[in-house]
Amino acid sequence: MRLALTGTPGTGKTTVTDGLTDGEDPEVDLEPVHLNDVLEREGLYEGVDEGRDSYVADLDALREHLAGRDDILVESHLAHHLDVDRVVVLRCHPEELVERLQDRGAAESEIEENADSEALDVILGEAVQRRGRDRVYEVDTTDRSPTAVAREVARVAAGEVEPSAGTVDFTDYL
Repeated sequence: MRLALTGTPGTGKTTVTDGLTDGEDPEVDLEPVHLNDVLEREGLYEGVDEGRDSYVADLDALREHLAGRDDILVESHLAHHLDVDRVVVLRCHPEELVERLQDRGAAESEIEENADSEALDVILGEAVQRRGRDRVYEVDTTDRSPTAVAREVARVAAGEVEPSAGTVDFTDYL
């Protein structure tokens, strides 16, 4: 099983991944791969986006790095671009996302871009386009504890829920 946990920055990907793989309940028997750490540590990027102060990922190099590895949980806002069996897209209402990103000290331009992207389903659309509607699951993290979200993701990993792409709607934010 290769599971991608993706979503707009601030939706809870790292927190949920850590909760799923720290030996506590709920737990999945998948090795966590924090893609942003791998990207930086292994130098698997094509350059730096100065405007966003971030690396530009070399997706082909990342795919090659993960080739032949099974039983992994790939966490990143780019994870849905990789070869995986299922994709969980974490979602969060843009108003809550703004608060989370402000708490992190994110730049106002980054906050606005991410809130608009979340309202417009950008990552969900990419995930469905790349992996197909029958392999994409949405989990709304708004007003939910990390443990509750982790339980839902564990149910996806276990094959206990049906795909749910298109069930979350935040267009009211626009």
